[in-house]
Amino acid sequence: MVNYTNRVMTAIESAMGHEIAWPDHQERAVNSAHFAGLGFPGCIGLVDGTLVKLSQRARDDGETYFDRKSNYSMNVQVICDQNKRVIYFFARPHGSYHDLTCLRRSSLWGRLGSAQLFDSGQYLLGDSGYILLDRLVCSYKRTGDDMDKVDFNTCIAHARVGNEHCIGILKARWHSLKEIRTQLRNPAENAYVIRWIRCCFILHNFLIWRSDEWSEDDHPIELETADDMGPPPQGARECNRRGLERRQAVQRTCLEINRRPGGVLC
Repeated sequence: MVNYTNRVMTAIESAMGHEIAWPDHQERAVNSAHFAGLGFPGCIGLVDGTLVKLSQRARDDGETYFDRKSNYSMNVQVICDQNKRVIYFFARPHGSYHDLTCLRRSSLWGRLGSAQLFDSGQYLLGDSGYILLDRLVCSYKRTGDDMDKVDFNTCIAHARVGNEHCIGILKARWHSLKEIRTQLRNPAENAYVIRWIRCCFILHNFLIWRSDEWSEDDHPIELETADDMGPPPQGARECNRRGLERRQAVQRTCLEINRRPGGVLC
């Protein structure tokens, strides 16, 4: 059975491995135009982490797989576009790792400033689990009584719900992503699980490209963030314009600090 599964995964990776790809210049322009309609011009993708539960403790460093939900899992970073298509994922870190730690360990982290991946003014949109960077705009960790910050976070939550739906559909289509029943006793078995996750993502994108739409009316999905976002604030675009200006001002300050000797990343 294992040999047959490996053959199927190899066939999926070789025939459709191109399904997971970073958007090119034209695709990024389309993505940016879409998110501009939500008040976030320049956004080309949504980033978030999801926990893929494991049925049992890994043999090596098993405690590092123990997550905040008291399960053993892997933290998978998922970046998708407005069509819920996965454009990048990273699945090696352990479940106890914070989303920011996972992103820092990914191959994308060192390329966030690449002109091949981003055009001028383009960025990813994330939640408060990340930090503000030149190519990453995230919600405020603390808002206090500042209603502009509260409204800005609400607008980000409404824009980012596409990532929640993407992950929800992935786990609804491929139930193994709700719990992988494979032992992790050595690096080879770890790599096998990562390949399995990759194949699920490839097939997810393949079905989107073939216009096989997922009907949430017929097949409800479970969203990992159950918080009530509330309605978008009145004048959402103006709110986002002010919010982005404030966030970008902080970005410039952070970049200036980071360039100094001994500077600390904001």
